[in-house]
Amino acid sequence: MRHGYRTSQIILHWLIACLLPVQYLTGGSIERTHHTVHMGVQPSSADVLQHLVHDYVGMSIGALMVLRLFLRIMQPPSGSASSTGTELLAKVLHLCFYGAIIAQAALGFVASYLTFSVAPLHVIGAKMILTMVAIHFAAAAWHTLIKRDGTIDRMILARNDEPATRIFK
Repeated sequence: MRHGYRTSQIILHWLIACLLPVQYLTGGSIERTHHTVHMGVQPSSADVLQHLVHDYVGMSIGALMVLRLFLRIMQPPSGSASSTGTELLAKVLHLCFYGAIIAQAALGFVASYLTFSVAPLHVIGAKMILTMVAIHFAAAAWHTLIKRDGTIDRMILARNDEPATRIFK
């Protein structure tokens, strides 16, 4: 049996990974839109569209991350039983990802629909997530290029015990 994640978890991982850059590319539109409105000027249609994309993609990421957390709890990834220091750090980083991304989506929702006063926390959250992504990339590169231990295969290839026809079990 190949150790790792189920197909559903792999799909969610890569979908979220592809959506996160959208947030960083559209995030600047929020500030531009709000500043122009406060100055009594009509924001550009491109900024309004980016603002909407940022809002809806952020809520989608939050929902997908909640689903991913649920699947991880219900169907934990298979792996080695050992608990080395690096494996514990990886678990901590993954838990931080779940917490930070879900909290970021919640803060974005609150900032957009309830009170803009939480926006500074949302900006801090974005920087924290970007830092965690950098650490995640560095760890992936280390496992792939230095250790050559197949860790990355766990998030690319589904477990062997999973029928190919059943994506969401």
